[in-house]
Amino acid sequence: MGNAESVSEAKDFQVSRGYANYVFMLLFLLYLFNYVDRMIVSSLLPYLKLEWGLTDTQCGWFASIVTLIMTGFVFPVSLLVDRWSRKKAIAIMGVLWGFASALCALTRSFAQLIFMRSFVGVGEAAFTSGGHAMIAAYYPEEKRATMNGLFTAAIPMGTAIGVILGGVIAETLGWRYAFGIMAIPGLIVAIAFFWVKDYKTVEIIKKIHEGARSQEVKMRFFDIAKEFLRTPSVLFTYLGYVGNTFVTTGLMVWLPTYYHRVDGMPMDKAGMKTAVVFLLAIIGAPLGGLVTDIIRKRWLNARMSVPAVTSLLTGLFLFIGFSFFEGSTQYIFLIMFGFTAPMFAAGGSAVTQDVVHPGLRAMSYALAQFFMMALGYTLSPIFIGAISDRYDLLTAFKFLPLFCLFGAIVFFIGSFFYVRDLNKVERVRLQEEGH
Repeated sequence: MGNAESVSEAKDFQVSRGYANYVFMLLFLLYLFNYVDRMIVSSLLPYLKLEWGLTDTQCGWFASIVTLIMTGFVFPVSLLVDRWSRKKAIAIMGVLWGFASALCALTRSFAQLIFMRSFVGVGEAAFTSGGHAMIAAYYPEEKRATMNGLFTAAIPMGTAIGVILGGVIAETLGWRYAFGIMAIPGLIVAIAFFWVKDYKTVEIIKKIHEGARSQEVKMRFFDIAKEFLRTPSVLFTYLGYVGNTFVTTGLMVWLPTYYHRVDGMPMDKAGMKTAVVFLLAIIGAPLGGLVTDIIRKRWLNARMSVPAVTSLLTGLFLFIGFSFFEGSTQYIFLIMFGFTAPMFAAGGSAVTQDVVHPGLRAMSYALAQFFMMALGYTLSPIFIGAISDRYDLLTAFKFLPLFCLFGAIVFFIGSFFYVRDLNKVERVRLQEEGH
């Protein structure tokens, strides 16, 4: 455990606190509507299954298609974010996924619906990495975990809104309306992003020392790759994200269907019951960031050690709930899961920004997204659907604590490298675009 000795840093993007909070609000709302759009599907699966005779595995593929496409586009889009403009990339991609989501309401076959959801994935590839890069620029280092925790709270809020409104709209108007209605607010926020302040593109420079002399040269692809490979704390953070997001995504997608099948609930009520679980993350996510920043004043590696502890607690709650209980007692443990599950994200996302060159921040979170989407978001619904087809959903859920344990282990290992990686980062002053 490293002592929290002072670390020299340049102050980042110079804007007023009020303006920083305004931009944060836009980022938060866009993240919120993104998850509303993404998780509305979880309340629509029984309707799609009935209309087109789908298996649970096919439903899992449909739930994963957005993140599968995002996986393919996250790197080129993150390069666009880092090397061109964060605000323009976020705005353009937000408009794209808004229109694509609305067009899902007009599809007339499962193949058409899969095709249109693919374009939603293209649009959603930009703003998460860009959003974290902008937060890192707008707020000082000592507040990043707190702000990232608040930002992450958009996930449970969006999830809750999505699963509730998806079930309600599908029950009253039909499942097609759920896509069309929920695309509108995201489009409005995306358009507003064209007018926010952005900071200049940061040159990715490395210093070469030759005896007493040194010179600066622009980093090329292999230099950038080495930069990440020589930063084990961020690599272990990526793996920690995989373990945790595998668990949360699987339950986000399949828990409403579980209550629909086991308890015979209509989907609007099943969505409401699921939403309560994930709404607790509104408290858990920012609290995790706040606790992490407080502990970090004494131990710098708190941004990895705290996620290790919370990942372990999350797995324990799921193991007890699904292995030994059912009904209301099981639901109590799921409530506790909903509180601790998002606590890892604030510290983890801060690590992706702390230990890399400022010109690589969007790329760093894009790498986190890549691992999350390829191995967590995408595989989890398919994995649970396949086991459910062979056995049942409860059996599939019993595998999830193992992924929490994996997340805890890799965060713990990475914590031993964090302070060293933090101290080697070059400090760069960011300037407003156009100045």
